[in-house]
Amino acid sequence: MAQSAAVISGLQRMVLYETRARYFLVGSNQAQTKHRVLKIDRTEPKDLVIIDDKHVYNQHELRELLGRLDLGNRTKMVQKGFVRFLEGYYMVLITKRRKMADIGGHSIYKIEDTSMISIPNDSVRVAHPDEARYVRIFQNMDLSSNFYFSYSYDLSHSLQHNLTLLQRPYELWSSAESAAEDEANMRRKQDSFDIFEDEGLPTQLLYGVRAEPYYKYVWNGNLLERVKDIVHPDWLMYIIHGFCGQSKLLIYGRPVHITLIARRSSKFAGTRFLKRGANCEGDVANEVETEQIAHDASVMSFTVGSYSSYVQTRGSVPLYWSQDISTMMPKPPIRLDQADPYAHVAGLHFDQMLQRFGSPIIILNLVKKREKRKHEKILSEELYPAVINLNQFLPSQHGIEYIAWDMARYTKRICVPLLSSKLCNVLDRLSMIAENVVKRTGFFVNRSDFYCHTLHPDERWGDLGGSISVSGRVQTGVLRTNCVDCLDRTNTAQFMVGKCALAYQLYALGMIDKPKLQFDTDCVRLFEELYEDHGDTLSLQYGGSQLVHRVKTYRKIAPWTQHSKDIMQTLSRYYSNAFSDADRQDAINLFLQVYQPAESRPHLWDLPTDFYLHQKTTMALPMDRRCYTLWWSEGVLSYLPIAFDEVPCDETMKKLSVKRVNRFDESIDIYAEFFRPYELTSFDDTFCKAMTNSAREFMPKTVGVDPSPFTVRKPEETAKSVLGNKSSKEETLVQRKTAASAPPPPSEEAISSSSEDDSEEDRDDDASVSQRSTPVKLWADSADSGRPQEVCALGREPAASSGEEGAPPPGEHHLLRAGVMLPRGQRLRHVAAAGEPPQPRRLREPRDGGPRSSEALVPRGHVDVQGVRQEQIHVKRAEDSHIFIFYFLSKKTFSYGCLFIHVDYVVVLGFSFFFFFFF
Repeated sequence: MAQSAAVISGLQRMVLYETRARYFLVGSNQAQTKHRVLKIDRTEPKDLVIIDDKHVYNQHELRELLGRLDLGNRTKMVQKGFVRFLEGYYMVLITKRRKMADIGGHSIYKIEDTSMISIPNDSVRVAHPDEARYVRIFQNMDLSSNFYFSYSYDLSHSLQHNLTLLQRPYELWSSAESAAEDEANMRRKQDSFDIFEDEGLPTQLLYGVRAEPYYKYVWNGNLLERVKDIVHPDWLMYIIHGFCGQSKLLIYGRPVHITLIARRSSKFAGTRFLKRGANCEGDVANEVETEQIAHDASVMSFTVGSYSSYVQTRGSVPLYWSQDISTMMPKPPIRLDQADPYAHVAGLHFDQMLQRFGSPIIILNLVKKREKRKHEKILSEELYPAVINLNQFLPSQHGIEYIAWDMARYTKRICVPLLSSKLCNVLDRLSMIAENVVKRTGFFVNRSDFYCHTLHPDERWGDLGGSISVSGRVQTGVLRTNCVDCLDRTNTAQFMVGKCALAYQLYALGMIDKPKLQFDTDCVRLFEELYEDHGDTLSLQYGGSQLVHRVKTYRKIAPWTQHSKDIMQTLSRYYSNAFSDADRQDAINLFLQVYQPAESRPHLWDLPTDFYLHQKTTMALPMDRRCYTLWWSEGVLSYLPIAFDEVPCDETMKKLSVKRVNRFDESIDIYAEFFRPYELTSFDDTFCKAMTNSAREFMPKTVGVDPSPFTVRKPEETAKSVLGNKSSKEETLVQRKTAASAPPPPSEEAISSSSEDDSEEDRDDDASVSQRSTPVKLWADSADSGRPQEVCALGREPAASSGEEGAPPPGEHHLLRAGVMLPRGQRLRHVAAAGEPPQPRRLREPRDGGPRSSEALVPRGHVDVQGVRQEQIHVKRAEDSHIFIFYFLSKKTFSYGCLFIHVDYVVVLGFSFFFFFFF
């Protein structure tokens, strides 16, 4: 089978020349040896007249052409699309870019700046009084914020789709090429340099493949709709919106690049409260496809390199529902807008997922199930029956799997020590879900000759799902995660699933000896930082603020300064939703051409709602309606569990453009595209050298420490603090103090959040290396014995032998997540500075001789824990003589109440309950 390669765009540099009658857009390849010219007429006031010169100019011919014209100013740029409001057309051009990632030599760029140029000249332009307002609304769409493109890599598709395209047998379809195309290919072959020509060896031909983009994730598709059929494909530059980040992981000098790409859907796009649920075509709000790619950067080629990827999605609950923001409430009530007893809109949505991802489709529903006033529970009560209804018509082996888990309830639950289990820890529960999900869907790896499972066998490797072929392993199916907003809880859940998948990816690439990654390692910290940037970016785009709850929040290691930041992010999100989301929604509708201005239509700002713009069936009755029982597209079931879009059939081959080229043709030469041998470059300027995110930022700077990125480290051992980017020594001390007082697991038997393995051996290993918390020792007198007993507060229980003096007998005391509970009859005492014996302290006696007060206060001073000063602690003694730290009385608002730990506890509780009722 002949090899295939992706076609590289031949127009990567563009210069705009201006005359009174025309614009001349000159596009050149990277080496500036071949040029194309696009002529745009400026004498038409409202029509777009474009002439694509089919001739490919060399430098001499282009110089002669430009010399014959009386040219004005020129500007270097990249074309992005054309748009028209009430006057003539505008040309939207990219004027500045920045490289963000590199995948197999294919560069991914972020748009840094754009320009909007009016095409008609002043003499023919017909002025309109509302034109300037439409231009301002259009420019409110910040095109320099998280828009990405590539000249040689299709960002609208996953890595699995792009690489499986190169493995299709194109010989079966090559007979359809016309004689004219073959002749053109022969001319290109003669013009190319072939080192084997003089040796009498046959020239090797390759298939250059150009795929049609997946328009659901293309944001300028409608801007290019007018010209895509009349210009050469090299003129079309498709962009995506979302997030793209790349980090470098050094494994004893071996570079491994970890890339995170998020594609935001352009269908039913909008802001938080203005776009909820789904539209009539099955497109849901805030739909984002997240792909993580791990590849060995020491080998660049797609054909001989090692690449692996994993894809998961998020999106609003696929129902007809919304929230009314006119009430000015932080959490407006959820209402179901339309009855859908046959789950028609949910069927349309899952049909799209079956075509793109295959089966199984796994739903992870994180909305609340128990509420005093029914709010989020409404969505679960509608989604679950819809899934049951759709599954009864699907084959059982390809059914939609539904997982419902109230993540918020588990986060706020205080585990009783005697009843503690892994279910009490949010991240441990997510780890169990992630392990099952990855085993069901599998992941993509492009090579089948890895022997990691033979050299280092692991029983979990044999349980992996997906499809296995001679060319590697393919992911089948996808995880779909949702909460109400699909922001905070969803991002943490996706991080845990991605962390589990990353372990399998690195294991498949031969980087680690077992598919398991622990917290507090350089690798996981690097990956966590990527996902936090990913979550912050998506949250800003949809919710108007950064994440409120992060992974550190659920691990209970967030610094105390993080709580004030959470409050500010909550207020920022509320302000954005109340005052600025309407303007942002108008800009999105205008940019995506959901609304197209016309003289006969009401203006965009006069519309009471945009509901009818996104619900096409409300404006015209559909001619054909899909059957309620056969709710999937034709041909989808016959190829499951493989996705229909990745199957080499006649239907999918229509979306491809295939041509035969010489193996040295520049249109497929990724070597020249990446290294640019015609330019003078230096190693310091290369992207892989200047990559900002690297594991070096987390590696310890001291000598004698294991440099492996898979070694568990203490927070103070890392070069970059896991708790935040602080520069001053005082802030670093505060961070370490917070890390030292981080709440541990409920008991030694419960597995901590730094471990996912269920074996006893792995739990022992994790306990020996985990340094998430440091024990704070408090002393209590026993009613039965005069010797003091040692109790760990805000840390692990001390491991003491039975014969050690001062060690508490088993079962005498218990440990809570963030407080102290003493047995009946014991009294809390204070430990002075190091070396000073503990001084007894009795509870305060009442002046009137009444019963003893139920309040106890640790006196001012400090408990010396590795040089970190611990301030006074307020406690409350209950009627059963159990003592708790005061902020457990307001567990729902713990993150706010603990801000004022130095203030009297009555004031703190009042402040906490204020936030409880407000939010």
